Amino acid sequence: MTGTYAPRAAVQARPAAGSAVLDVVVPVYNEETDLGPCVRRLHAHLTAHFPYPFRITVADNASVDGTPAVARALADELPGVGVLRLDEKGRGRALRAAWSASPAPVLAYMDVDLSTDLAALLPLVAPLISGHSDLAIGTRLARTSRVVRGAKREVISRGYNLLLRGALAARFSDAQCGFKAIRADVAAELLPLVRDTGWFFDTELLVLAQRAGLRIHEVPVDWVDDPDSRVDIVATALADLRGIGRLGRALVTGALPLAQLRAQLGRGPLPAPPAQVPIGLPRQLARFAAVGVASTLAYLLLFLLARGPLGAQPANLLALLLTAVANTAANRRLTFGVTGRRHAGRHHVQGLLAFALGLALTSGSLAALHATTTPNRALELTVLVTANLAATALRFLLLRLAMHHRP
Repeated sequence: MTGTYAPRAAVQARPAAGSAVLDVVVPVYNEETDLGPCVRRLHAHLTAHFPYPFRITVADNASVDGTPAVARALADELPGVGVLRLDEKGRGRALRAAWSASPAPVLAYMDVDLSTDLAALLPLVAPLISGHSDLAIGTRLARTSRVVRGAKREVISRGYNLLLRGALAARFSDAQCGFKAIRADVAAELLPLVRDTGWFFDTELLVLAQRAGLRIHEVPVDWVDDPDSRVDIVATALADLRGIGRLGRALVTGALPLAQLRAQLGRGPLPAPPAQVPIGLPRQLARFAAVGVASTLAYLLLFLLARGPLGAQPANLLALLLTAVANTAANRRLTFGVTGRRHAGRHHVQGLLAFALGLALTSGSLAALHATTTPNRALELTVLVTANLAATALRFLLLRLAMHHRP
């Protein structure tokens, strides 16, 4: 895989006549009552608010009531609505079949109860259309999400996602929200590897995508629980636990071709920044702190070694001088990203200026301490560490001023 960042190609905004950019799949099982209002509301929303051609696919999970007849009537009534009939149950099975058969470049699905506010649909799929992201999920667990549901479902949902973080190192926030989308080119590579055909399908797909280095976009949603939901929570939870165990074993044993997926689908690293672009302040502070800790430890060690034969003030001068030169060189390379010999002499002179100020602070502190009392070694070190902290802050400001805006 190359080291150059290569974003996904954007979806053609003006596709050939009759072809849809987005295919929204609605998986159903025995939903003859809710299916009609759901599809009509979804179709009206897409017609009014979605700027690209679309289609809606009703994926019938082997319903035994009047759902197939309702679906066929909707297909006859509304343009862009199709029906896919499956002989076996399973939401994952329905999504796999519908997405695999769809010609649309962006694929989505939502639950028939429309618990998620449809205003989130365009923000969900827009990053996939533009090529910015590879998958997108609605999340009910973001701080800005607005959710209405009972305490039982809230606890189960949060507990499940915490379990995924601990067991599978998941970094996405909400695996089971029935509001997701994926690019068709990505789906073509991932779907053959997803084994689950039920409710764990979403989780397995997301974990594989994350491990393949794909970008998962999250959209905070407004979500109102459907009190008439027929999901068997206990059976679903047990199936999910089995799925977590199976997927965890596959990840540990290397049964999944993750390296191949990362090479084929993952996003490459960003190119190195130009030399004129400075490292950001937070990273500079972190690196300066690390160099400062190492310098302080070296300074204290040198001071303790020289304190006996030389005395406090000469030992302080020697230890500070030696560590100041090393500190300037380390910060020049590691903290501020300056390489080569250009301006090295000037930088060390400025580092020695910072050294002189540090010497004044530490020597002055030592002189004041010895003028007022006869300190023990622990008190001497405490005063020196405090003075060094003040000198370190001053050193950072002076070095950053000298190196941050380098030509």
